[in-house]
Formats: sequence, C-alpha cells, structure tokens
Amino acid sequence: MKKKNHLLFWILFPIGWTLITALLVFYFDLANGPLVFFILELVLLVAFFIVRTLFRNRKFLFRLFTWLGFLSLTVAFISFSQPTVTKKSAAYYSNPTVIAEPLNLNEGKVQGIYNKDKTVEIYAGIPYAKAERWKFPKAYTWEGIRDGRYFGPRSMQPDNSPVIGSLVDIYSEKGWHPNYQMQPLQEKSEDSLYLNIWKPNTDETNLPILVYIHGGSLTTGASSYESYNGESIAKTGVIMITIQYRLNVFGYFAHPDLKAEALEEEGHATTGNYGLLDQIFALKWINENASNFGGNKDNITIAGESAGSSSVSAICASPLAKNLFKRAIGESSSLVIKRPPHTYRTTDDAYKISNNILKEFNCSSIEELRKVPASRLVNTKYKNQEMILDGYALTKNPYQVYLDGENNEEALLNGYNVKEADAFVVPTFLFSPTNKNNAKERLINYFDQEFGEKIYNLYKDKIEENAFEAFNEIISVYWFIQPHHSWSNAALNRGIDVYRYQFTKENGFHGTYHSGEMPYCYGNLKRQNKSFAYDESDYQLEKTMVSYWSNFAKTGNPNGEGLPTWDKYVSNGNVMELGSHVGPLEDKYLALYDLLDGFIDKKIASM
Repeated sequence: MKKKNHLLFWILFPIGWTLITALLVFYFDLANGPLVFFILELVLLVAFFIVRTLFRNRKFLFRLFTWLGFLSLTVAFISFSQPTVTKKSAAYYSNPTVIAEPLNLNEGKVQGIYNKDKTVEIYAGIPYAKAERWKFPKAYTWEGIRDGRYFGPRSMQPDNSPVIGSLVDIYSEKGWHPNYQMQPLQEKSEDSLYLNIWKPNTDETNLPILVYIHGGSLTTGASSYESYNGESIAKTGVIMITIQYRLNVFGYFAHPDLKAEALEEEGHATTGNYGLLDQIFALKWINENASNFGGNKDNITIAGESAGSSSVSAICASPLAKNLFKRAIGESSSLVIKRPPHTYRTTDDAYKISNNILKEFNCSSIEELRKVPASRLVNTKYKNQEMILDGYALTKNPYQVYLDGENNEEALLNGYNVKEADAFVVPTFLFSPTNKNNAKERLINYFDQEFGEKIYNLYKDKIEENAFEAFNEIISVYWFIQPHHSWSNAALNRGIDVYRYQFTKENGFHGTYHSGEMPYCYGNLKRQNKSFAYDESDYQLEKTMVSYWSNFAKTGNPNGEGLPTWDKYVSNGNVMELGSHVGPLEDKYLALYDLLDGFIDKKIASM
C-alpha cells in the first residue's frame, strides 16, 4: 500500500503542481499588478514544491498546514497584485525637460514639458472648467503656476477587472503575449474637466487646432490614452488638444427637477447632457485661449471615436457650438441618422432610469442623491450612456438638423472599421456562437419577422459560408457603418466636402475591430506596447493616415504630396480603403442599407 501511495505521489503531485504553477503564472500576467508579487509567488511555488517533496511522508497535520500556508500566502499575493492608482505622466521618458517659460492662459499659468526630442511642447492637466454635480460647467481660474507634467484625473467611472481586460486582449491578439509589467490605473475624480495640449515647438502662430473627444460609451475613458497621444500630430504642424468630460451617471443623468433647476439658475431648461455641455464649454475655452498657445481659433477641427464620434456629430448639430469649430472627423459612430441605434435616447426613457436610480439609493430628491458619495453612485446598476433631445444643447434630432441645413461643420471626414461590432456581439453570444442553423432565428429576434427574413435572404450565401462572420457584419453595418453612410449623405446634401473611409488593416492586435484605427491615424503604434502586432506595412499606413488627418485639420482636404489620392465622397459611391491597400473601394453594403432604412422607418412609424 505504501509503495502504491508513493507512486501516486510522484505521479499526481508534479502534475498538480505544474497545473497550479501554470494557472498562477497566467493569472499574475492578467492581473497587471506589481512584478514583486509575481516574483514572491514564484519563490513560494518553488519552496512549496521542495517542502512538499522532502516531507511527503510526514503526518497528515504537517501536510495540511503546508497546504494551508501555501494557499494563504497565494491568496495574499493575489489580493495585493492589483494595479496601483497614480498620477499619469504626460511624458514618455524619465525626467522630462521643463519648458523655460510657463504658458500664459486667460485663467492662469501652466508649466509645460518637452517631448524627448524637444520638437513638441506638452501642457497637460489644464482645468478648463469646474463642475458641480448635474450643473452647468463654470469658468475656473487659479493662482500661481500649475504643474503641466501630469494628466488630470479621469472622470468618475467603473473600473473593469484588469483580468477581464487582459482576456479581451488575448482574444484580440489570438494568442497570449505575457510581459508582467504593471499597468497602473490613473486616478479618477468628479473634478475631471481637464484638457491637454500638444503644440509644435515653434514661434509660428495661427496654427490649426485638432480637438479630440475620447470614446468609451459615454461611461468610461480618459483624455490621456496612448492611442490618441498628440505628439505625432503636433510634429506635423497641428496643435492637438484632448479633452475630458463628465461620464455615465455624472454626465448623462436626466431628471425633470434638474431641468427646472437649470431654468431657475441659468435661464435655460435642460437636463441629461452635462457631458455634452462640458465638451462645448471646452471648445469655447479653446477659442478664447487659442492665441495664447499659438493656435488659430478660426481653424479648429473636432474629432472623436466611438462615443466621442457620436459626440462630434451631436456638436455638429448643436446650436450652442455654432462658430466654435470649422471641420469634423468622426470615427466609428454617428447620431446623424433617422433613428440612432445607440448613444441616444428619449427624454421619457431617461426619466424612467433616473427615477430607478433614486429608488436604488433610497433617495426621495435630487438633493439627497447629490449627497451620495461618487464612489457609490458610479456603480449604479442603471446605465446612463446616451444623450437626449434636451431642447437646449440638442433642439432637434441631429438628422433633422442636417435636413434643415443647420449643421455646423464646413467639411467632414468620417468612417468605420470592417469588424466594428465583433467586440460587442461576440461576448453576447459567447456560449452560443452564431451558426447557419440559428442565424435566421437570431436575425428575426434582433430585428423582426419581416426584416429578419429579408436580411437573411440577402445574406443567405454568406451565412452558408460563415454564419458567424456574416451575422457580425450585419450588426456592424446596423450599429456603425450605416450611421456613417447616413451622416455622409446628409452632409453631402448640405453641399459640404465629405471624405469617407473604411479601415481594413488587419494586424496582430485589435486590427479592424472597434477602435483599431486610432493608433494609426494619430501616430501611436509604438505606444501600444504591442511590438509583435505590427510590421513595416503598419508603420507605412500609420504615416499615411497621420498625414491625411493632419492635412484635413489644416485645410479641410486630406490630400497632400506623395499620398494616394482620396477623392471626395459622392452619394452611394466611393469609399477610401485604408489598409494594406490605400485607394478607392466600392461600398458593398448598399443593399443592406436599403433594408435597414425600411426597418428604421417601420420602427419610427410604430412609435
């Protein structure tokens, strides 16, 4: 019996220890915590293996305490292996050089820093406004000289588990690329209305300005993300500014009492669009300060991705933003469609959610809810991730604004990625992937009997070939691509120049998924810490797209010397492919647009 137990030990223990080690090694990479705890865990694993092997014949209690000690220390190391929370430096090198003279703004002075080769001046964490909860943003001034070396805190937002985020990356990369480097979390606060300026280190004045609005479903995100760092754009002679705004329940909570309060205090009855009001206030601030940092207030382009692009389309439709900018860039979302599929809701729906939130926190009034700590309120189970027709910031459906000829932009560059919806559809059907047997039923459930069948018949051959990709493509068109088709045509009908693209460049990371284009068009591939993902073709496309984006910011035309010609958009016609091939591309979704238009018209008629 002893020989049998002895044999079982030498078979089972090494196997079990190896599996445990592999799982822990995997976990500590996903957790993005301090490297020291991973090293301590490795030491513990080795020590446990040695002790358990040398003393394998000891009494049961000894073995039990050995296991308990190992498990207790492992739990402790796991609990401490969480990303730290810290201020985030605006420089990407140690001990950045401080600019000799601070920047003089209307509100006060800011001390900036240079980028590594001193071609760009960086002024980060500049407060453009002060905001009380669910009130209009207010002008903010300061005494002395502000430190512009660090980004301001993020707006209040729920933080997803770093393990989940890492698993999403593994799915995107189709592989595991461990690095065990800690990814600290940037601090967050309700005091979050900050912007960042990257300007060329030059004495030139009247430089064009590109103002970027980050995405994140109006619930998460920050102006400091590496994907839209402004250094590369600034090197082209364009000042780039990234802004933050209030998010989720702090930015898009709507209630009739707040509307009445706004009318009494501000003279304008509005509620629910506080984040949008922040964005417009930031544009006013930039207009008023442009000459102080060498910019031209008459040559401002606004840009954004995802919810940031929805915000850009809303700003294009807002009477409050008239004459605050000249051109617009929209990436992967638009509200300029008869019935936006996301990021937009009715006032009644917004009010229902606000009443549910009051009940959730046992509050009988807005004043009581204002007293709930931000750290609790941000975790409400009710989402606030849509703008509303508030009658002030948005007085009409954005699509109607274009029909009435009242939009604000003079030129539009906009587009989308091939696999926009995959990141949203795949998790929804994670345990029941779409296949040719369930695709028709799934389309009927997603749309309705009539249009589900029509769309199925249109895509029948593709569904037979690859139902998973066909279904995801349909949802990508519905959620993202058709709204850009609608925006492009609405702007074109207004007689303005439109440039439309489709991003098709696959790589070893996000590729053509939602947000995949961002590091290319703002010149930040090398800041992604994913060197395995990109080759020379990626860096060449990055160079081309940075030139297109900066040229458009300068002149309203993306074309320039040495670049493939980007023709203006014509109705139902040319799209510019940005990928391994850069050039005209036939729009292959025209038949699906027609069906989706019919579905939307039917939905509107039934409301």
